This record gives sequence, structure tokens and C-alpha cells, in this order.
Amino acid sequence: MAVKKSELYSSLWNSCDELRGGMDASLYKDYVLTLLFVKYVTDRYMGDRYAEIEIPEGGSFKDMVDAKGSNGIGDKMNKIISKLAQANGLSGIIDVADFDDDTKLGSGKEKVEKLTNLVSIFQNESLDFRKNRAGGDDIIGDAYEYLMKNFASESGKSNGQFYTPAEVSRVMAKVIGISGATKASQTLYDPACGSGSLLIRAADEAPNGVTIYGQEYDTTTAGLAKMNLVLHNKSTGTITNANTLSNPQFKDKYNPEKLERFDFAVANPPFSYKSWANGIDTSSDERFKEYKAAPPDKNGDYAWLIHFTHSLKPKIGKGAIILPHGVLFRGNAEATIRREIIEKRILKGIIGLPANLFYGTGIPACIIVIDKENANARQGLYMIDASKGFIKDGNKNRLREQDIRKIVECFNQYKEIPKYSRMIPYSEIESNDYNLNIPRYIDSSEAEDLQDIAAHLSGGIPKKDLDELSSYWNEFSSLKTELFKASSREGYLELNVEIENIRNTIYHNDEFEGYAEKIMKAFEQWKQDNWNKFNDIINGDQLKHFIEDIAKSLISKFSKISLIDKYDVFQCLMSFWEEAMQDDVYAIVFDGWKSGRDIEREMVKKKDGSISGKMKSFEGRVIPKSLLINQFYTEEKADIDKLESQRDDTVRMMDEMKEEHSGDEGLLAEVINDKGNIAKGDLQKRIKEIKNDKESKDELKILLKYERLMTEEAKQNSDIKAAVFALDKLVYDKYEKLTIAQIKDLAVEKKWCQTLYKGIEEIYSAISRNLTNRIMELVDRYEKTLPQIEEEVANYEAKVKSHLERMGFTWN
Repeated sequence: MAVKKSELYSSLWNSCDELRGGMDASLYKDYVLTLLFVKYVTDRYMGDRYAEIEIPEGGSFKDMVDAKGSNGIGDKMNKIISKLAQANGLSGIIDVADFDDDTKLGSGKEKVEKLTNLVSIFQNESLDFRKNRAGGDDIIGDAYEYLMKNFASESGKSNGQFYTPAEVSRVMAKVIGISGATKASQTLYDPACGSGSLLIRAADEAPNGVTIYGQEYDTTTAGLAKMNLVLHNKSTGTITNANTLSNPQFKDKYNPEKLERFDFAVANPPFSYKSWANGIDTSSDERFKEYKAAPPDKNGDYAWLIHFTHSLKPKIGKGAIILPHGVLFRGNAEATIRREIIEKRILKGIIGLPANLFYGTGIPACIIVIDKENANARQGLYMIDASKGFIKDGNKNRLREQDIRKIVECFNQYKEIPKYSRMIPYSEIESNDYNLNIPRYIDSSEAEDLQDIAAHLSGGIPKKDLDELSSYWNEFSSLKTELFKASSREGYLELNVEIENIRNTIYHNDEFEGYAEKIMKAFEQWKQDNWNKFNDIINGDQLKHFIEDIAKSLISKFSKISLIDKYDVFQCLMSFWEEAMQDDVYAIVFDGWKSGRDIEREMVKKKDGSISGKMKSFEGRVIPKSLLINQFYTEEKADIDKLESQRDDTVRMMDEMKEEHSGDEGLLAEVINDKGNIAKGDLQKRIKEIKNDKESKDELKILLKYERLMTEEAKQNSDIKAAVFALDKLVYDKYEKLTIAQIKDLAVEKKWCQTLYKGIEEIYSAISRNLTNRIMELVDRYEKTLPQIEEEVANYEAKVKSHLERMGFTWN
């Protein structure tokens, strides 16, 4: 049975709970990632004499399992990892974490239990990585990335710089043109590679593979990068450990005095690196001496940019580097260097990103894209302001799938979208003194909603305000004439229906209703075009190709429909893909489509005959219990809901009684315990004590009423439990009888397509609401003129004056 990504991630992150509290996230990541590495290479390569990773005797995860519960488990794990490292030239890389460190892991029994539990989590049979690449999906590599993202988030500002958010990495990988690489011998370089995630994302875009080079200053982080390459099946990549600016490691093999140049490069270097100049003579260094000015001594942003551009091969090199926005507009030496780079025409484009994306800093950054191919023919540079496209994710911002898609498509196709993207001619840049600050070229600010004074004075709805809704009128041409009529005043219109009928007029307009049908038709056409693809998923299909194909088809269908944003529709698909569909398709690709009877046979082998066990196994096979209930057992579910509602009413009455009769003088004070609860035994004991006491008749009455409610709740809970069990039995029996054709219908039509269409309907509803709300806002704004308001105020004043005079007061 396939491992669901969501379950794998949860299991791995739970392993961190064994270490949290004892050390900082920047440290415990080394333990968890090392164990993940050992488990993976053991599953993948043990017993394979031709494997690229050798698993020596005494150096496997199985040896760690054997060490569980033993007093010297920490020392034994260190030795196991050391043997694995020595056999593969990974010493100082995978053996950095000390599993016998009492200061971090505790001592004695505490350490034994902690490490034993940690190994047990990875020992879980569901974490079998021998077939982790079902459908070409790199589940273990993605799990490693998932853990690093979470470690970066927990590490805080000072320790999160080892990781570039995957969403940003994907943008960079797709805009440098590496998908056009034709040979595996072509080279890819990252001079500040951190944990290697950016390098790997870029390498994944090369259809025939690429030769990887990376350099990282921090020793531990360089180790993470090497492990990351192995886990992503890229172990031939080279990672070196040294200061890139003062001690670049890769030299030209024909001329060792010169630095190596690469076909492609990506980088996310530390921002505003203060000590960059240590050990560098800019007057003689081949990278810096070609420029008229050197970067500022206390800010290394341009030092990184100069190194980066120099590292790309002349005339063909392409790359993308992340730098803070300041590099676009800061003056003095940086302005001089910036002008020289622009005049070389190697700067292909700039992508302004949202603030607070990165774990090491909250300041906004940009992607600078360098392309030396045909640079002399370039007439300008392409600019995108993507600063407003993101979603909040905890205390950080994150690019959504639709943001990534929009950036990449626009950049690669040079699309010009108002307030978002445009090509900037060099003449315009020159006229701005080579200042590349994005707002100088793209005004992404929202237009101010100006009040019309004449409309406030004389009435009418300004035509210019309604003209701003032209995209709606283009689609619903008859709606405008239904809602508005000509006014005696030029430039203004009047409402043609009663205010209370505005919404009804909009929603029942023929063209408006036709628009809804147009959306449904586009979706149905997309579903029809991809129906065979959905139903014919087979073992070995490529997940990434599958989702890309259906996503492209969906975007194509909705790109022809006005008003609705095709990227919003795309986001609906991708959100559902991440939430559930990805796991479903992965399971099908891994195991194939299976009938209920097929799954029953597998459960017989596992000897789990309980209803709950069977349901869990079935639910792991694409079709959730809730879907079967909604399709076949709505009455039974309604009966349970009714029972639960009745039980909730009973509980509410009991809570109200406790609230009313608690406190020192309350009639329930004697039976409410320190935790604020009433135990049945205490209640019955008190009833027995006072049942013959006439002075306690009021208390007895309340106690007996509470006892009746308590008995009633117990019976209701029992009835609910029995009803739920009976429903589970019905669902299980139904599931067992489902044919493959029925399961396909439930999964494809009832689960995937219906869920996705509901999401698209919400987008359409938002369009409807936006139009309606804007019209209502304008009508409300100009409904009463200033003279009418003044007249109302005068009338109210007269009434108040009259009342005061009758009361004997003088009105001044």
C-alpha cells in the first residue's frame, strides 16, 4: 500500500517531538535529517552491490533497530553512522550530530527512551522507502524539503537562512531556461547553496539531467546539501565547503588561475553581508577588476551579484539570484556597478517578490535574472511586480501555486499586464538614471475611490464610476440598461429599478444566468477532455506530468472566459491537489485501481478483522467514509445527527443548571467537585443523604432533575454509539461490494470533479458579489443629495425645537 505524503510528513514531524524542548530547531534538525538519511539509504541500497551508496556491515538502519532499548544506544548510533560515512566518503557530513550528547539528549534512562522512540518512528512499516518513486514522485526528497522548511520556520531569524522557500526556488528554476538544456554535461552552479534545495529544484527542470556544483560556507549546512542530493537521486553532484567570495573552490580545469564558468546558476546569498571583503583584493581579483567601482565594504550584495554574473559562461550563461530590493536603487558605488551591468545588457529581467517570504529576513527581495545569450540584441529588460500575490502562512508569507504560475508564464512569454508586468526599454531606464526601483516603472497601487461632489449636490450616479465596471458590462450588456436609465444631467445616470430589487435584477438577468452556464460548460468540457486520463491512471504513471497536463487543460478552458481569473481557477485545482487528490492519485499509481473485494483480501492477510481496522484500510484507498455516507446513507446519517442534537440539548441543560446553581449557596454546590464537574456517584450519594430532609426539598428537586438529565445523556450516548457502529457496518459492507467501475465513479466524479467545481462556483459567486456590492455602494452613496440631507436635518431640528418649547425650554 502506498505511503500518503500527508501521513509521511506527519510521522516525520512527530519525530521532532522527541527532541523539542531539549534543543533549538537549528540543532535538532541535524538528528532527524540524519536518521531520515540512514533509513532511506538502507531501504534503497542495502544488498545492492552496484548501488551508488554502500551499506557496510554494522552501518545500517537495521543496526539502529537492534540498538533500541540498550544502555549505550547513543554511542552505538554514532558508530553505525560513522561506518556508513566512512564507507561512502561522507565523514564530517552525515556524522555531525552526536547521538550520545547528554547535554542535548539527556542522560541515562531519559536518553535511552528518547532515542529508542526516535528510531521506532522511522521503523514504522509505512515508512518503507524502497518504492518511494512511484509515478516519478520524489516522496522522500519532498519529505526532506518539508522537514527543512519547518526547521527553518522554527529556527527563527538567525538560523533559517539555510533554506530557500520551495515556491521561490520553483520560480527561479523555471525562468532561467534550464528546461532547454540538452546534455547532462551542461553545468548548474549555486555559490551559496545552503541545504541544496534551490540547486535541486533547478536541476529537476533539466529534462536530460545536469551536472551540479555548489559551495557553502557553513560545514553543517554543506552536509545537509550533500544528504539532500543523495535523497533526490543526485549524489553525483559536487558540494564544497568554503567561503565563496574569498575562496571560490571551482577553477577552470584548463587554466587553474581562472575561475570555472557555468551554463546555469541560481543563488540566494546572505543579504547585506558585512564582512564580504575579508581576504579579497578587488583591484586584482578577476571578478571585480573589470568594474569601475568596488562594492561597499560593509554590504556584500553587489559582491555576490558580481561573483554570480562572472561565474556564468560568456555569451551563453543564464541564471537567477535573489537579492534585497536595495540593489535596484541604492546609490554611490552600487549605482556605478548597476549602470555597468545594465549597459552590458546581460540583465534580462527583475521579479519583485512579496515581503516576509524568507526565513532569515522579513525585508522584500527580488529575483534578478541574468542571460548572456544574445545580450547585444536586447532592447530592454522585463519587470514584474509580484509583491501583492501571496498568502499568509503562520508568521510568514508564501507564494501560492497561482502566483508561481502567473510569474513564470508572464516572464517566459513577456506578457504585459497593467499594474503587474511590462517590458522596460533601455531609453526609459537611462532617463531614470539607471535606477531600477520597480514603482518607477510599474504602478501597482489601487486607484482611489473618489467621491463625486456634483452627484452629492444634485443626485445621479456618475457615469465614470459605472464605466469602471466596463468588464462586467462587456459580458452583461443588457444588465446595465436594466439597472440604469439616462439622467437629465450629462455624465450621470439614474437607477431604473427599486433599490430592494437590485440584487434580484442582477441574478435573474438572462446574460448573467448565461454566464453561469458558460462556466459550467467550460468545466464540463475540461472534464470530458480529461475523463480518460482520470479513469485510466495506471501503475507507473508520472504524477508530475499528470497534474501538469490537467492543469494546463483547465487554464486553457477558462482563459477564454472573461471576468474569471484563470489563475484563480488553477489555484482551486492545486489546493485540492495538495489537500487530497495528490494522495489519491499517488495511491492509484502505486497500487492501481482496486475493488472493495481486492482490498478485503489484503486485509485478510493482515488479520485485522475489526470494523474500525477495515474502515481505516478502506479509507486509505481513495474513497473516504464520508463520501459513501453522502451517496448512500444520508437518512442514517441524519438520524445520528438528530440523536447528537438531542444529546447536545441535554448537555446544554445540564451546563445551564450548573451555572445557575453553582457557588457557595447554590443547590448543586455540594456535588460539584474541584474540577467543576459532577460525578454520578457523588450525585447519588447526596440524594440519598437528603431524600428524607424536608428542609432540603428544593435541593433534592434540582439533584433529581440533574440525575434524570445525566441518565438521559448516558442513554443518548449509548444510542449514538450503536447507530455509528451500525452505520460503519453498512458502509463497510457497501465498500466491500464496490466494483472498480463504481470506485472510479465515486473518486473521479463524486470526489474530484464535484469538489473542484464547488471551488470554481465560489469564484463565480465572488464575481457576482463584487458587482452587486459595488452597485449597491454607489447607489447608497448618492441616494440622497446634500440639499435633501439638509432638509431632513432642518425638519429634525424643528421637531426638537417644538418638543423643547413644550417642555418650557428656550431654543437658541
